[in-house]
Amino acid sequence: MSEVRIKNRSEQLRINKIFCLGRNYAAHAKEMSSGIPETPVVFLKPSTAVIQDNEPILKPSISNLLHHEVELYVAIGKGGRNISLDKAHNHIAGYGVALDMTLRDLQNSAKKEGQPWAVCKGFDTSAPISELIPAEDIKDPYSLTIRCCVNGSEKQRSSTGKMILKIDYIIHYLSSIFTLERGDLIFTGTPEGVGEAKAGDIIEAELVGYTKITNPVR
Repeated sequence: MSEVRIKNRSEQLRINKIFCLGRNYAAHAKEMSSGIPETPVVFLKPSTAVIQDNEPILKPSISNLLHHEVELYVAIGKGGRNISLDKAHNHIAGYGVALDMTLRDLQNSAKKEGQPWAVCKGFDTSAPISELIPAEDIKDPYSLTIRCCVNGSEKQRSSTGKMILKIDYIIHYLSSIFTLERGDLIFTGTPEGVGEAKAGDIIEAELVGYTKITNPVR
């Protein structure tokens, strides 16, 4: 059972489904030679992909190219279906920083063949996450800075204000298709600067001013 610790509280949140958004930052879509999607690009990770601060990221032997993607994640505190835009914020338990680790060579092959992304995105240890910052402690989720460093060198930095699809809409959209439950996580997409992570690297992901994680690659 995967759980996430809530900062400054004794309780933990049990993790259920993990929804992920693709191409939600224009500059990242450009660096991947992809267009801006007309509808949300959604994929899933299993809860078994989750690891916490200081736990190792394990690259499967089936891949030769592991990439880091730093993201803001949102945790659902109150479930629902067909959640309206104006009520979506009431369903948020909090925010944190995450890494969407990706087997890029397998993803590129899957794209060419029109195959699903379950292997390249959902493998064990592919979802390092930070502790959860309660929603009431973050006044504006669109004025946050997320960053990723590899071996102390900054590779990604961006403002959450650059997200194409905003959090309220993402919750509204997802809940029109899936029943959202307490403990569901939403990875809101990565900005530009994604790159390779090799065995022996140390990856740091940070929600600047709030929390960060450090994970070695093996």
